[in-house]
Amino acid sequence: MSEITYVRGDATAPSVKGVKVIAHVCNDIGGWGKGFVLALSRRWPEPEAAYRAWHRRRASNDFGLGAVQLVQVEPYVWVANMVAQRGVRTGSKGVPVRYEAIDAALARLAGEAAELDASVHMPRIGCGLAGGKWSRVEPLITERLVRRGIAVTVYDHGEGSS
Repeated sequence: MSEITYVRGDATAPSVKGVKVIAHVCNDIGGWGKGFVLALSRRWPEPEAAYRAWHRRRASNDFGLGAVQLVQVEPYVWVANMVAQRGVRTGSKGVPVRYEAIDAALARLAGEAAELDASVHMPRIGCGLAGGKWSRVEPLITERLVRRGIAVTVYDHGEGSS
């Protein structure tokens, strides 16, 4: 069984051959404007536009914690908008990340990635603004993706990433 590959670099620019899915965590309130999504939006307008439309029409679709939206941005590159964050602020209910939603989203992503025969690329999802702990997220990625034979690369951007 393979393991997660860790590299220093930009998760929006995976340099491997074949179909690639760039996965990241979104909130459940329609907000897009801080963290990793800014890097995505600098490269492609489609993920943000699709996410905002998905949220706007949430009464008639599957938008919610644990849901995944795949958006094609290049012939061999897709972005997976994974809803796994309740709101955007740490408050009385703790940090915004929801590990059970990450788990559900990764399970859905695994099926999509397998169908596309794609590798998956991501920052340390749920661990930036969402406030999650990598020690809780990493085993979910291993269980849902790596154990299914899906190649996963995690990108640490810049210096001092934890």
